[in-house]
Amino acid sequence: MEKRIDARGLACPKPVILAKKAAEECQKGDVVIVDVDNEIAAANLRKLAASIHGEYAVKQLTQKHYEIRILLSEEGGKAAGETAENLDLLSCQVPQKKETTVVVISSEKMGEGDETLGKMLMKSFLYALTQLDKLPDTILFYNGGAHLICEDSPALEDIRALESAGVEILTCGTCLNHYKIADRLAVGTATNMYAIADIQMKADKIIQP
Repeated sequence: MEKRIDARGLACPKPVILAKKAAEECQKGDVVIVDVDNEIAAANLRKLAASIHGEYAVKQLTQKHYEIRILLSEEGGKAAGETAENLDLLSCQVPQKKETTVVVISSEKMGEGDETLGKMLMKSFLYALTQLDKLPDTILFYNGGAHLICEDSPALEDIRALESAGVEILTCGTCLNHYKIADRLAVGTATNMYAIADIQMKADKIIQP
């Protein structure tokens, strides 16, 4: 069976959420087809396909029309989320849960007041993170913070150092598109609001400088 979703014109994270719900309703061997109108949405759907154990193919039909076909290799209900049994098994295998720390950056500057000072403080903060014994697990960039991961960012060297040390660097794809800087992404990967919300909900600590 094939289920088609026309998600063109829908803002992030709606295409991902619609595709995930469709996968939950499908069976092994079914195909979910999603139409979107930008490359970042297509990339987010590829990540979803991988997370639910689905095989996928992406076809660019026109400049603003991407078709993503996801072949489900497991039953939808199991592929879209862990079962209670799986969660119990994981809890037995990992007796002590690792505490996760997420840093959320929504601006190029740190704090309110003088803008030049705020940008200096943000750069200093990111450098300070590279010197800590315990690094954050993930840094999320969105809204004005998306500019910090661009090619001309004064903090780019420090953010790259954090990524090399194992920190996950994620930037809101909608923000990159809004500011027209998606082609200048120089570190990390673009993500969607569903993932941003999910990461923060699961975090033990959230730090917003």
